[in-house]
Amino acid sequence: MLLAETPPVLVPVRSRTGTDTLRPTERSHTRIARKEASMESHQPPRSRRPRALLAALGALLLPLATVTTATAPAQAALPPDPDGWNLVWGDDFTGPAGSLPDSENWIIDTGTSYPGGPANWGTGEIQTYTDNPENISLDGQGNLTITPRRDASGQWTSARIETRRSDFKPADGNTLRIEGRIQVPNITGEAALGYWPAFWALGSPYRGDYWNWPSVGEFDIMENVNGIDSVWGVLHCGVSSGGPCNETQGLGDSRACPGSTCQSGFHTYRFEWDRSGSSGQLRWYVDGQQYHSVDESQVGSGTWDDMTSHAGYFILLNVAMGGAFPDGVQGSATPTAATQPGAPMRVDYVGVWESGTGDDPDPDPSPSPDPTDPPDGGVDARSTIQGEDYQAQSGTVLEATSDTGGGQNVAQIGDGDWLRFDGVDFGSTAARQFKARVASGAAGGVSGLVEVRLDSRTAAPVATFAIANTGGWQSWQTVPANMSAVTGTHTVYVTFSSGQPADFVNLNWFTFSTA
Repeated sequence: MLLAETPPVLVPVRSRTGTDTLRPTERSHTRIARKEASMESHQPPRSRRPRALLAALGALLLPLATVTTATAPAQAALPPDPDGWNLVWGDDFTGPAGSLPDSENWIIDTGTSYPGGPANWGTGEIQTYTDNPENISLDGQGNLTITPRRDASGQWTSARIETRRSDFKPADGNTLRIEGRIQVPNITGEAALGYWPAFWALGSPYRGDYWNWPSVGEFDIMENVNGIDSVWGVLHCGVSSGGPCNETQGLGDSRACPGSTCQSGFHTYRFEWDRSGSSGQLRWYVDGQQYHSVDESQVGSGTWDDMTSHAGYFILLNVAMGGAFPDGVQGSATPTAATQPGAPMRVDYVGVWESGTGDDPDPDPSPSPDPTDPPDGGVDARSTIQGEDYQAQSGTVLEATSDTGGGQNVAQIGDGDWLRFDGVDFGSTAARQFKARVASGAAGGVSGLVEVRLDSRTAAPVATFAIANTGGWQSWQTVPANMSAVTGTHTVYVTFSSGQPADFVNLNWFTFSTA
């Protein structure tokens, strides 16, 4: 059937606090067979598809999907403060395996509702939340895990936590950044029906009232359902139903996760609340790529004031089972008899930063009609840029790393391979040093160059260093190299050249600095 022939579908989705809503092998470094195809997977521009069509596509894809096991450990620490940002609060979930999250940071919600609040948390989800370590615990490797379980009688349990602090809000002239590095449950197809992981925030006046939604505001930073490779970001505000936020649907958008599926690896989900301009703006990102924004002018000053003039927001993490959103996407009730319990959401960290510069640290990248012309403002050059977060590559693979912080590294890198990173923002102060975390188990006499080029793979390198055997493919060294002064926003190509055909280096991460 042609997509054009698919009838519209209304998709119920989370109005999290009110009634159900509608929202249309072992690796070898010997190149017996060189990676057979070079991939340059340009990331799609912001989706313009109606939510109903997304739901229909998701339902069509489900029968083809499979169940997989979790991969890629967490980096087990909060990342360094991005240039121009100051850490306000954070949790890297360090602690003994089996322990509960820090009670000084988090409240564990239990049951099927807030006291006196809407039943089933207002969404129709069918699980009971608990504080049982089988549902929620640290894994001892820097992850929080939230794991849905099903007992012998068929009853589902899961977990939901919220920050004790409820005052996350930017000062006038500043920008607030709420960010989490998360792997959603690594399960797809029929086995995933009903899974509904989320990372979100609610206005503080909701605590103790539970009936003032959506006027107090809700920021859905990351939602995912039914094991579909898509992240949804949504604003809820105003009145229910209708109003400037089109409740109970909300103002939202969605896209596939960059590089790897949302399920198969960790991705960084970020929300920004910008008060630096003459009017406010909200922005949603995945892996540094913006896909959604809402301006104050879209909802009006009265509605904006209602959701921003109070003390601030608290942050929530949960995995629901069933409810309006997954049911609507599937077109029938979830979970089903085919749904498999036990797939956890893994959370590496949650952090809140504030920018005091008065400037937009990540300008809204406008989609370009030319897919080879990448957007600006994708990532701060002075942040730790993970090698696996490329937008395109040729000749490499990813593997789990034993380096500090875990995660993945780029492997099997040899002559002619390259990685592309879109919209790397160097700012107005020139960067003069490139630094990369590399390892090599290359044979004696095999070496090569790691190079940085701007805006073209054939441009002259602005930074270069040589690398040979470091003691093993997981024996990591941080190698600095001086570079030509660079300002502004560029596409960064990390290229690799060697006089030998053998692989010569692995790359974990890189960064740029003024010295």
